[in-house]
Amino acid sequence: MKRLSLTTALLFASPLTFAAPLQVVTSFTVLADMAKQIGGPDVEIKSLVGPNGDPHSFEPTAQDSRALAQAQMVVVNGLGLEGWMDRLVTASGFHGQITVASQGITQDTMQEDGKTVVDPHAWNSLAKGEVYAKNIMQALEKADPAHAQQYAQRGTDYLEKMKKLDKWAIEQYQTIPEAKRIVLTSHDAFGYYGKRYGVTFNAPLGLSTESEASAQQVGALITELKQRHIKHYFTENQTDPRLVTQIAQASGATPGGELYPEALSTQQGPAASYLLAFQYNTQQLLASMRE
Repeated sequence: MKRLSLTTALLFASPLTFAAPLQVVTSFTVLADMAKQIGGPDVEIKSLVGPNGDPHSFEPTAQDSRALAQAQMVVVNGLGLEGWMDRLVTASGFHGQITVASQGITQDTMQEDGKTVVDPHAWNSLAKGEVYAKNIMQALEKADPAHAQQYAQRGTDYLEKMKKLDKWAIEQYQTIPEAKRIVLTSHDAFGYYGKRYGVTFNAPLGLSTESEASAQQVGALITELKQRHIKHYFTENQTDPRLVTQIAQASGATPGGELYPEALSTQQGPAASYLLAFQYNTQQLLASMRE
């Protein structure tokens, strides 16, 4: 009789079972990266809106519906960002719990077309991002109790990185005179960021990239930029740059670079993760203010 190898004997003695990764679907890349950082090897992530994609104007496909139907956990931003999500959930037949990452934050509002609307871009403040991370960590622990300890440890480490980066940004902006902390960009995606770090953002479009700026609004913005001597303008990776470029040229501003406010870059780009995007955006803005 042949002698069993040690490996074979162990397999027969105590069968090994490998739990499949938790299937997590998120609405867009920022949430996907947060879930990935906290979930680690215990999760498999699909972002419905891909890198450089616009979560405002996204059009789901049949493939997205199938992914949602197979998900064990779904994470959305909420605050009115994903106007297409309810239709997708209905089409997919998904009946599980949906985690709203922004749950519990203090919401900011603004006037748009004569209405008071909620600003959905809360993650651009790292202080708000911490709330997102905690909500995602708790949802992972609930959905997959077997790996709760791992999620808690990775989540704690991730939160510590966020706190350090937040502190760095505050300290950096404190070295810039307030009069220079003014930025022209495509749409109002930096409201929470501006409030947290003391930066004023001007944008021709509203909270959604699908809104349109009137000739009167564009003219008023050009006048303001001239009066404030704004030297640089920034485009965004997920928006059409033509309008902000036109306004910048009329006011005399020059390109300051590309920002990543609501869509991460590909892995080869400069903003492949949430924290890298925040750091990159901040460095770009600081560089333009220090000239």
